[in-house]
Amino acid sequence: MIFDKASENVFDQQRVVGKPQRRIDGPLKVSGSATYAYEQQLNQKLAYGYIVGAQIAFGKISGIDDRKARSAEGVIDIITYQNVPEVGTGAFLSAKALGGPQIQHYHQAVAIVVATTFEQARAAAAALVVHYKRENGQYSLESLAASAPLSKSGAFRPEPVTSLGDFESAFHRAAFKVDETYTTPDQSHAMMEPHATLAYWENDLLHCWTGVQQLNWGVRDLALALGVPKEKIRMRAPFIGGSFGVKGTVMSDTVLAALAAQKTGLAVKVTLQRPLVANNTAHRPATIQRVQLGANPDGKLIAIGHKSVSGNIPGGRPEAAVLSTRYLYHADNRLTELKLAELNLPEGSAMRAPGEAPGQMALEIAMDELAEKLGIDPVELRIINDTQFSPEHPDKPFSKRNLARCLKRGAETFGWEHRSAQPRSQKTGRWLKGMGVSSAIRGAPVMPSAARVTLQSDGRLNVKTDMTDIGTGTYTILAQTAADMFGLTTADIDVQLGDSAFPESPGSGGQWGAASSTAGVYAACVALQEKLADEMGVSLNDLSFSNGQIVVNGKSIALQSLALEGEISAEAKMEYAESRKQFEHQTFGAHFVEVAVNELSFEVRVKRMLAVCDAGRIINPKAAENQVLGGMVMGLGAALMEELVVDERLGFFVNHDLAGYEIPVHADIPEQKVIFIDDVDEYAGPLKAKGVGELGLTGVAPAIANAIYNATGIRVRDYPITLDKLLASSNSI
Repeated sequence: MIFDKASENVFDQQRVVGKPQRRIDGPLKVSGSATYAYEQQLNQKLAYGYIVGAQIAFGKISGIDDRKARSAEGVIDIITYQNVPEVGTGAFLSAKALGGPQIQHYHQAVAIVVATTFEQARAAAAALVVHYKRENGQYSLESLAASAPLSKSGAFRPEPVTSLGDFESAFHRAAFKVDETYTTPDQSHAMMEPHATLAYWENDLLHCWTGVQQLNWGVRDLALALGVPKEKIRMRAPFIGGSFGVKGTVMSDTVLAALAAQKTGLAVKVTLQRPLVANNTAHRPATIQRVQLGANPDGKLIAIGHKSVSGNIPGGRPEAAVLSTRYLYHADNRLTELKLAELNLPEGSAMRAPGEAPGQMALEIAMDELAEKLGIDPVELRIINDTQFSPEHPDKPFSKRNLARCLKRGAETFGWEHRSAQPRSQKTGRWLKGMGVSSAIRGAPVMPSAARVTLQSDGRLNVKTDMTDIGTGTYTILAQTAADMFGLTTADIDVQLGDSAFPESPGSGGQWGAASSTAGVYAACVALQEKLADEMGVSLNDLSFSNGQIVVNGKSIALQSLALEGEISAEAKMEYAESRKQFEHQTFGAHFVEVAVNELSFEVRVKRMLAVCDAGRIINPKAAENQVLGGMVMGLGAALMEELVVDERLGFFVNHDLAGYEIPVHADIPEQKVIFIDDVDEYAGPLKAKGVGELGLTGVAPAIANAIYNATGIRVRDYPITLDKLLASSNSI
């Protein structure tokens, strides 16, 4: 099925789609019945693997002494680069899952010890002696920033340079200017479930259960790493315990579990110990960003420049921090630039809203700095520079853009009129009070997605797709889609996800999952409806579905009656017409924050947060609100505490556990509110819906930074905004 534009359809009735729904997988999770990758039970002998990470960041293995480890109790085998074929790399990441003899980064896997119990494997791993020859590596982004070359174009690599008009000349003549540098740190995903896999071989067919967001990527990359055909891998991920991009494809746990299972002939369980999550897997890389804004006295931007440099291992991708700037505000003269330095730190890769999240952490502070220089309200400045056409392509409209509505609705709801434009002018006792705002943007892509829908003899519908649920409510929105198509309730729908044997979806990631997977289920439902119509000898246009009945020419027939002699299935795939490229597809929002800052200690407390989101039809407001609330919490962490600290002598992240890597806890969470703009996007898909999970994050951190400035008069351009940075500047106010 090819999608072009959605006309009026069943979803406009908002009978099931568009209504708050409890997650249909919720009872399984709260009862402990949901089985994650590490919890699968098999009727065969099981072994446990324990991964050993490299103790250097760059260099070579000069020798491995495994005698003591091999003689340890319960040890079945020890796998290193010396006794298995060379492990390849996948199509998305550049780091090898098994290092040796060359080491690419600290904690790169150099061995997996397989034993009868987890404790035995861990004990033997401690006895394994690996000798290294350390080589000098590059670990400081700051030291390489000035000489870093432009990044390269390619898959998931935006153009290194974009331009329109004459930026330099326009910026030079601008009446009001901002030209500042902003930095964001390396960040860890810090999800609850670490990377874990259970693998075994059935002859030459590999079975694995693993927490991976995109099964099609996972199968592809595992096949490339092992050097086997994709058809020889069956991958399953029915439940995933949190992920923000780092489980987009397979990591060392899956590759080494597969190797260990192949070499021992056993089913092998592997989970990464928490310290290896930070250094062994991928992370959000640090950035150094220069933002230049030039405006006329009326606030109209005439020049926007944004240059960013990030670092990565050889072959890695840049952090596309300039993406927001390319689409958010109008200016006739524009320049963006991405540079990439080669570092020997662990690989940087996708983390929730890659590009937009760190990019807006810079751009949206710069917009506030410009507003202050102009003497224009920060909300008004953003509205002045709103546009309904792509800033880079003035003849290309947005499919739907309600940024100004989000800003106006947020300002009214939040009580923005009570904000004082003068910093340090509002306080309660020893607490300085301030408000901040930020626009938000995140892409709204869709990808081809397939599903199979089956009408069973009991009248229930079964939906199968390899789409995953990373805690976002996918099971429920797919059930809602099928329920509306057949006049049923979600209680009448069985949804099965996360199995590469099912029809292929694009998986969860990039804010494309909801819109894409529901469209695939819609296509399969239409195919099944056509099949039922054919069996009844009528046109599909003559049918309607309601309350478990098919209505034909005014007569009702029980849906179940059509499948009494056997289930009826249909499979289809949703693809997209070229006409989609006529529009720019994005989601928009506005974040408002109120903070209190102690005038003596400079302790920061976020008091209130509001997110207003424009993401087309909201399929399940309850789940969508949860997603946005979670994004807001993540943005709070990015603003105030999250930072992987780099040891620039030895090249590793020092705080590689949840004791040293600080994330928000319940006591940090303030009053939160989410508002969704009541609008749909006919060009987004058949449900007229877009993704929203990452929009809840983009813009949160700069809104907090702007609120802190409004409260204290201290402008911090180096995230996270910690006490030491505020105290260091306190004497200047």
